[in-house]
Amino acid sequence: MFKKQWPVFVLAFVLPLLAVFWWWGGFNSVSVIETEAGPYRYAYLDYDGPISNLRKSQRTALDKFTAAKVAAGDTISVILTDPRAANGKVRVQLGYTLANSAPIPEGLKEGRIERRPVYAAQVQAAVLLAPSKAYQALSDTLTSRGLAIVMPTVELYRPAGKASRIGTFTLEMNR
Repeated sequence: MFKKQWPVFVLAFVLPLLAVFWWWGGFNSVSVIETEAGPYRYAYLDYDGPISNLRKSQRTALDKFTAAKVAAGDTISVILTDPRAANGKVRVQLGYTLANSAPIPEGLKEGRIERRPVYAAQVQAAVLLAPSKAYQALSDTLTSRGLAIVMPTVELYRPAGKASRIGTFTLEMNR
């Protein structure tokens, strides 16, 4: 029975899944380079908990920007602890970059990261897919040099500005 219907199965299920994966940037390559990054000024909320719940707190930070009528820049997440070491729990600073003259929205803290040498992994992919691709590429590059990922890391996501396009995710780790 299955032998006769495999083309229908491929057309109905496999091809649509592959198309979505392609559209989200699943086949895009990740570039890993040694560079300098920063400085960054950002407003953030502290988060301590399961890595799976980060998006809720990120949304709370954006709501505070909106209420204060302050323009939010790129999404920034400063991952302070390694989720692999604590069964998926992390300490993170979640927020958005700010212009130098912008006020800090009420309820948020100000953070600054100075210019520094980093390993940077960058990929164009959907925000839910990009971190895993970037961390894997960075890990592979560091492993080939006898190194490993060390926290803290900085994750920046710049939306494309159009609903039909995906943004750019950058992962930075100090050298």
